[in-house]
Amino acid sequence: MELKAFMVNMVQSELEDAVGMENVSISEAEKLTYGVDYFWIARMWADKGRRPPEPDFIVRPKNAKEISRILKIANYYKIPVHTWGGGSGSQGSALPMAGGIILDTKLMNRLLDINEESRTITCETGMIFQTLEWHANERGYSVMHIPSCLTCGTVGGALAHRGIGIMSTKYGKIDDQCLSLEVVLPNGDIIESLPVPKHAAGPDLNQIFIGSEGTLGVITRATFKLFEQPECRKFCSFLFKDIGTGLAACRDIVQKIKPSILRLFDEAETVSIIKKIIGFEKAGAFMNLAIEGMAEIVDIEERIIMDICARYGAEDMGSEYGEKWYKNRITFFYPGHIMNNPQMFGTMDTVATFDKVEKIYWAMKNAVEQFEGVRFIAHCSHWYDWGTMIYDRFIMDKPPEDPEEAIRLHNRIWNAGVRAAMENGGVINDHHGIGLKLSRLMKEQYGPAMQVFEGLKKSLDPNGIMNPYKLGL
Repeated sequence: MELKAFMVNMVQSELEDAVGMENVSISEAEKLTYGVDYFWIARMWADKGRRPPEPDFIVRPKNAKEISRILKIANYYKIPVHTWGGGSGSQGSALPMAGGIILDTKLMNRLLDINEESRTITCETGMIFQTLEWHANERGYSVMHIPSCLTCGTVGGALAHRGIGIMSTKYGKIDDQCLSLEVVLPNGDIIESLPVPKHAAGPDLNQIFIGSEGTLGVITRATFKLFEQPECRKFCSFLFKDIGTGLAACRDIVQKIKPSILRLFDEAETVSIIKKIIGFEKAGAFMNLAIEGMAEIVDIEERIIMDICARYGAEDMGSEYGEKWYKNRITFFYPGHIMNNPQMFGTMDTVATFDKVEKIYWAMKNAVEQFEGVRFIAHCSHWYDWGTMIYDRFIMDKPPEDPEEAIRLHNRIWNAGVRAAMENGGVINDHHGIGLKLSRLMKEQYGPAMQVFEGLKKSLDPNGIMNPYKLGL
C-alpha cells in the first residue's frame, strides 16, 4: 500500500495507541523477516538477493480486544491485514503480498484453562503447539496433534490451515480435535462459537473459520480435546511389492481398526528418504504403523494387522523400523534430510476416496515427471474411513538460475500436477492449506460452488482487508 507524506506516522500513532508503542514497528530489518515463510518461491526469491514482500507495519497484539482495535483502524483506512503465527507455513499464506499490517500473534500465548473433568484444554492461539502439548503432558494427557512443525508452528496457524499431525488416523485432524473458538471478525466484533461442535443449532461456526487462512477473521482462542496417554504403543513395519498392493492393505486396516500412525511410502521414497533416515535397504513400498491404547486391545489389533498384511503378501519387517521412524519423525524435516535450496521442490498433498487414490498417484507422477530433470516421490500418511491423502513431492536438483524463470517453471509444474489430481477425482489439498501457492486453482476446484466462499468474504469483509490474494479470495 502507499501512504503519502506523514500519513504513515498518523496510522502508526493510532496502532501504538491500540497496543502500546513497544508493540508496533516499522523497522526495515524487521519487515524483511516477515517476507519469507517456508513457501519455496519466497525462500528462493530472498536467496537470490531479491526483496521479499514487506508489510508497512508490524503489530503485536496481546489479546482479542487489541486485535479488535487494530481491525477497526485497518477498516477505516482500508489497510490490508495479514495474520502471522510461527511463519512455518509452506503455502505463502501469511506473506504480506498487499503490504499493510502484519498481525504477529505470538504475544497471545497464555494457557487459559485445563479442565480434567471435561478433558479439555484452552489457550490463546499465538502459543507454539509444542508448548500446548507440554501443558497437557504435565497432567498426563496429550492433545495428539503432533505435526512436523510442532516446535515452530502456532495453534492459530494449525487452525487457519486445517492442519494435521502424525497421529491423525486415530485422533483426527485439528478440526476434529477443536471444540470451540473465539474469533475477531474483520469489523472488530469478537464472537464465540458454541461450546460444543456437534449440535443442531445451525451450521457449525468452527468450520467456517478453521481453514479460512485469515481471510474471514482472526482466531484468538481455542479449546481442544485432551486424550489420556496410551497405556501401550506398539510399532510394526511391512514391505509390499508395490504401492497399489499397499494401498489395498491399508484400506482394509482402517476399515477395521484405527492405528495412530499409518504411513505407506512409494518405491521411490522407500529407496531414498526412508533408506537415508532409518537404514531400510530393500526395494518396494514400505509401510510403518503404530497402534496404541489399552494393552489387551492393542494385542488384538496387532493380530488383525498381521493377518491383513499377510493376505496381501507383505513381508513383515518387525518393530525396529517402525520405532526408528517414530524416533526420527521430525528429523525427516531437518536440514540435510529434507529438500532444500538450491533445489526446487514442492509438496502437492492431494486427498481422495479409496477408489481414486492409485489412479491419481500415477497421473500426478506422469504429469510431473514430463518436466526434464524433475522426479516424483510420495507417501500416504493420513487415513480416513473413506480414503487417504497422497503426500506427493516433486524435486528438481538444478532449477533455472534466473528467479523469474524459476517461478514460471515452478508454477507450470504445480499446475500440471494438481490439475492431473483434479481430473482424476482428487481434491487439491489435505492439510497444508491453499495460501498464495494454490489460490489460482480454487475456482477450478469448486466451480460455481466458489460463490459460497465469495459470499461469506463479501459479507464478513466488505473492504477486503483480510489476507488478500489467499485462498482464491
